Amino acid sequence: MTLTTAATPETPDIEVDVLVVGGGGCGLVAAIAADAAGASVAVLEKQSRLAGNTALSSGSIPGAGTRLQAAAGVTDGPDVFRNDLMRVSGPHDADHLTERLAGLSAELVEWLIDEAHVGLTLVAGYKHVGHSVTRLHAPPSRTGAELMADLEAEAERRGIPVAPGQPVVELTVADGRVTGAIARDPDGRESRIGAKAVILAANGFGGARDLVAELCPGAQAATYAGATGSTGEALRWGRALGARTGNLGAYQGHAGLAARSGVLVTWTVVERGGFVVDASGQRIGDETLGYSAFAGVELAATGPLFMVYDARIEADVAAGQPEFAEIARMGDAVAGATAGELAQAIGVPGDALTATIDAAAAAAAGQADAFGRTAWGLGALQAPYRATRITPALFHTQGGLAVDRDARVIGADGAPIPGLYAGGGAATGISGRDGGNGYVSGNGLLSALGLGLIAGRSAVADAAVPDGEPNLKVQQGVTT
Repeated sequence: MTLTTAATPETPDIEVDVLVVGGGGCGLVAAIAADAAGASVAVLEKQSRLAGNTALSSGSIPGAGTRLQAAAGVTDGPDVFRNDLMRVSGPHDADHLTERLAGLSAELVEWLIDEAHVGLTLVAGYKHVGHSVTRLHAPPSRTGAELMADLEAEAERRGIPVAPGQPVVELTVADGRVTGAIARDPDGRESRIGAKAVILAANGFGGARDLVAELCPGAQAATYAGATGSTGEALRWGRALGARTGNLGAYQGHAGLAARSGVLVTWTVVERGGFVVDASGQRIGDETLGYSAFAGVELAATGPLFMVYDARIEADVAAGQPEFAEIARMGDAVAGATAGELAQAIGVPGDALTATIDAAAAAAAGQADAFGRTAWGLGALQAPYRATRITPALFHTQGGLAVDRDARVIGADGAPIPGLYAGGGAATGISGRDGGNGYVSGNGLLSALGLGLIAGRSAVADAAVPDGEPNLKVQQGVTT
């Protein structure tokens, strides 16, 4: 990664107030926030379409103290949320961001609804991993694709130029300040974009195997199931500039990726009473640790691994989460009228699986569980049974460039690098330092969208764009 550091940089082909690198959830929120503050904005996306980790998610955003919670009779607030986050993550390199994002979370959800025109509803019925109250807000379809579609529509409505297929190949720097970037179009032509502020929203490094091996070795053996564009450019650029980093060993894993189809076996199956067995037909731990933390348990186990549930859970979860219905449609839900039949169908010892199902039923009835699990959802499994072969996955990394409360990237001397901001996977996350163990449901989108909102506002404020100054709108993309 080469950084242009000429004292008198070449004249830009295009100039904007705020340049956003990355067109996922973080980037679009940052762009919308900057536009709303009166700045001219452009978004560069290296992929041919906007398909980052936000699009692959369930679209669930935690908000503590929202009007949607109040309407549902849920009592919540930033302090409760922060305590939940810290209880799971423990102290880490970005405690200040935990406090900042917890405090911003309700405003974020309501800003998305009111200003970005994103359709969100409170996810009722269960609390999700790590939350003491119901506080996740998601699109009606419970998909990140719908969330992204709403953000894209808002960017288009505002006339914000979003240029896919335009990877940034260099950041430009003059006198220690980041002054823009150089982008390359599909035909290899390069454009120099000047900016008063650059926001790195290019996601993490889960798709860069060299960086995972170096910085997040605990996730090396996991199947990568995140966005293909998460290859660590923002981290590499920041390191080249001497930026500090934090929580680089943290990641969001998922213990329920269907091995055959790659469809996600949502952890709601566990919350309803499902459990995981290994090749011996026995459980391997307390599944209610959460889908991210349990991925680490699975990585240490002997495969193949199976999620075991029943027809009631299958129907219940499929009704609320249409994506899960694909598990059955694609043949990933193996059926067994009895425990013995299920064992034969998946190739594990029948006596062992029968004993495991009986022991889980006893635990659901109140007896002590060997792994300490106490929550069993709908109770003991009932015939007919179901099983899906699963594998542990890495969805996205949770460490990155160190940023302050205003999303400004911090340099080696502890001061902000002028003109440079970061959010989402490009920035240090709030999921602790210990692999996948500190992840709370929604942490990824909270960091992506929350830091996007903060970065968009901060970039405009720091650039001191005067009221009434003509915006330098880019009308035809970012190439010349």
